[in-house]
Amino acid sequence: MEFDVNHLIEFIPEINSAFLETLYMISIALVVAIIIGLPLGILIFITDKGLFLENRVANQILGFIVNLIRSIPFIILLVALIPLTVALVGSMIGPTAASVSLSVAAIPFFARLVESALREVNYGVIEAAIAAGGTPWMIIKDVILPEAKAGIISGITITIVSLVGTSAVAGTLGGGGIGDLAIRFGYYRYDDTIMITTVIILIIFVQIIQLAGDKIAKVVNKK
Repeated sequence: MEFDVNHLIEFIPEINSAFLETLYMISIALVVAIIIGLPLGILIFITDKGLFLENRVANQILGFIVNLIRSIPFIILLVALIPLTVALVGSMIGPTAASVSLSVAAIPFFARLVESALREVNYGVIEAAIAAGGTPWMIIKDVILPEAKAGIISGITITIVSLVGTSAVAGTLGGGGIGDLAIRFGYYRYDDTIMITTVIILIIFVQIIQLAGDKIAKVVNKK
């Protein structure tokens, strides 16, 4: 493999553009995952056996939907969602179009992470809130979420890292971003410089996100 610094310098504008597209896709998917996945994870938790809104039917239905979507390989999901993508954004290619399938994949992924974080909450604290006459909303807002915030932040970090890899896959199918750049130039044109650079960028980005997420989770956990 050969690495040409001069060639890399020429491609800096394309690399910057591709990286911004990746950030754009990840940002949209993360926001959607938090908006929908957070309440979904909470519902799965509080409707489980022994919890204050126990509902076996609702819990099983929600769990089934989450598991169903998570079990579908992302490439298949991306293709299956083409009609929805076209209906929502008017196109099946580009970063905005790719963000639709990324969002759908991220929602159940994050929901399960939220559920896991909530299960780490001391049940005695929840029982005390129930005994004190707290309403379901108050228990969720004032007890469960504050107690689980470090775990939820860690879940957000894991989701972002997962989206980085998934967005690269979306890029190979016309989604744009770093993955698209790596395939078009690094793979199809046998450009080692671009391929190595894209891999290094993704590794550094993931490390920064992971370190920042871990730091924030530790700070929050001490409060």
